[in-house]
Amino acid sequence: MPLHPAAPHDLPGLVQAYCQTVQAVIDIGRSCSDRDFDKPTVYDGWTVKDQVSHVVGVEQWLSGSPLPRVPVPDYRHVRTERDRARESMVELRRRMIGSKVVDELEGVLTKRMMQLDDPELTLETEVKGVGGPAPVGDVMRERIMDIWTHEQDMRQALGRPGGLDAPGAAIFMDTLCAELPRLVARDAGIDPGNVVIFDITGPVVGRAGVRVEVAEDGSPLGTPLFTGTVHEHPEDGQVTSITLSTDAITRRAAGRGSLGDIHYTVQGDEEVALRVLQALPITH
Repeated sequence: MPLHPAAPHDLPGLVQAYCQTVQAVIDIGRSCSDRDFDKPTVYDGWTVKDQVSHVVGVEQWLSGSPLPRVPVPDYRHVRTERDRARESMVELRRRMIGSKVVDELEGVLTKRMMQLDDPELTLETEVKGVGGPAPVGDVMRERIMDIWTHEQDMRQALGRPGGLDAPGAAIFMDTLCAELPRLVARDAGIDPGNVVIFDITGPVVGRAGVRVEVAEDGSPLGTPLFTGTVHEHPEDGQVTSITLSTDAITRRAAGRGSLGDIHYTVQGDEEVALRVLQALPITH
């Protein structure tokens, strides 16, 4: 079953989704008190305000600003040089009041939208990305996923659920479904002959499956199975179905919390399901 609502794949749709996702973070920030900004989130070491600071810092850097040169303490969650560079954006704003950080994000969004309004841009135009130069379509999808994930971190900390049927959610789910063959066959190491099916109950609704086969070199190969091709009774192996909500699967795929923090049901091999769910994170 195709995902519903469907994720945008054209550049205007991605730009609109990007704007909507950043605006959602701004809107949440506008509703926060000083105490709200100080609430810890599931992302280790970051408060609600720190989440906004991170979004501001990355988008400002992508718009052309240099990385801030500020000393970063040896926080527990800073383990690599990339972590330290990312943390510098947050550290720069640690003494700012939350509302001013939100003001900054509003200004950065205006600048980014002006850059993305270039009529010469196509999906394949190479632009600055977090991991280096990349096609703008790929950069947009990556940024929407990241910002939407941090929006959900903020909502969880504040007890204000929402945004689970937004374009950001659909893009996250679309990306995850594309990664499932690799996650099931290679990362989870599920044996050939097995079929793993995900039933997503919503608000982004969909069904995606993977049959594990043997590649020419003898390694496990995941083959995607969608509408009309999901076979409930493979000739060999076993079907394992995992049913969970959009919130549960995206929280797990974002590496937030443990398996004990989400609700899911399994029909079939519990061990297969556990291994797949453990291998599910595609971002952190």
